[in-house]
Amino acid sequence: MNPLTVAYLSPAMPALSETFVYEELLALERRGVTVVPFSVRQPAKPVPAQQALAARVTHLYAGGPLAVVLGGLLQLPRFGLRVGKALGWLASDVTECGPLRLSSWKLAYQFLAGARLAALLRQRGCSHLHVHFAHVPSQIAMYASALGGVPFTIMAHANDIFEDGILLQKKAMRAKRMLTISDYNRRYLQGLGIAPDRLAVVRCGVSFAPPVTPPRWEAGPVFKLASLGRMVEKKGFDVLIAAVALLRNKGLAVQLSLAGDGPLLSNMKLLAQQLCGLEAVLFVGSLPHHEVAAWMRQHDAFVLACKQDRHGDMDGIPVVLMEAMSQGVPVVSTRLSGLPELVQHQQTGLLAEPNDAASLAQQIEALMQSQTLRERLATQAQAYVGMEFGQATNIDRLMDHIRL
Repeated sequence: MNPLTVAYLSPAMPALSETFVYEELLALERRGVTVVPFSVRQPAKPVPAQQALAARVTHLYAGGPLAVVLGGLLQLPRFGLRVGKALGWLASDVTECGPLRLSSWKLAYQFLAGARLAALLRQRGCSHLHVHFAHVPSQIAMYASALGGVPFTIMAHANDIFEDGILLQKKAMRAKRMLTISDYNRRYLQGLGIAPDRLAVVRCGVSFAPPVTPPRWEAGPVFKLASLGRMVEKKGFDVLIAAVALLRNKGLAVQLSLAGDGPLLSNMKLLAQQLCGLEAVLFVGSLPHHEVAAWMRQHDAFVLACKQDRHGDMDGIPVVLMEAMSQGVPVVSTRLSGLPELVQHQQTGLLAEPNDAASLAQQIEALMQSQTLRERLATQAQAYVGMEFGQATNIDRLMDHIRL
């Protein structure tokens, strides 16, 4: 068996909202690692640039519930005595979650999906399973590991621990290591009772192509802001639109371009129309990933007004901020979660208070008023993000844990 045949499992692959997963996978393959891709379900939208990868992905929920249940039951006899261990884990997990709760029924379903996965890991000669997100994929993975004996690592991100986190202590104990994207997350997980030696920080490293054109430090007559993300509450687009309205009410010439799609898109358009007019906030829709860098460089600053939503979900360290910084675009974000680890106030960007339009407007105005500040922050950010968040560095860190 090839010791570097690694299975990858994520919620949906390839997905526009999780480019960091497939970029990491492809980087491993460029290093000669054989990667076998799996996802829980099919992505909602195809990624045209990744059709070759999409054709290789096995979707564990394909065929619907009946296929998952029957397929899992048919595979169980293959694993002999290991079935007892796996059922023991499931019984313990159901007891912890509550036998009558919906989450426990879902665990039983995920157990059977895990049986299907375990059989596929054995069939394809996988010696390790790496899982992105500590919720559903990790639940399937831990049962697959118990059945098939393939060790696994977990990469924890944001909503998978802040909002949807269940059985996190058990997952950390069963995995070879629970990795996470920030020191903030590591401290949070330790606060839940997970031992420090079960945790490690590995950034969502991104491959940063240098800008093909020099950064634009000199702003034009209208200061152009960019923001990008899924139109959901935690991205804080409502706060950003309100901040733009405050700046325009002061007589400052500023325009915002918003890229992305999602359930709150119509709400954001209505809010923009009410507060400052659609000429002040341009909605450009979803962008293919390969067009993002050039689009960012057309703007004077990139702003991401992250906040905690009503369910407790919040961003970890959004990759889109790293991408803006890599392109020499000054950034503004908020003091939330792991964001200050990337956007260091007055060093690699500016930080506002979350869910505070006035604070956000103040930081944006500071950038507008000083070309020197924009140049200093962007130059320092470009160097820092390449050093700490570069893909090569973090692939090395990941492989160290896989090889343990």
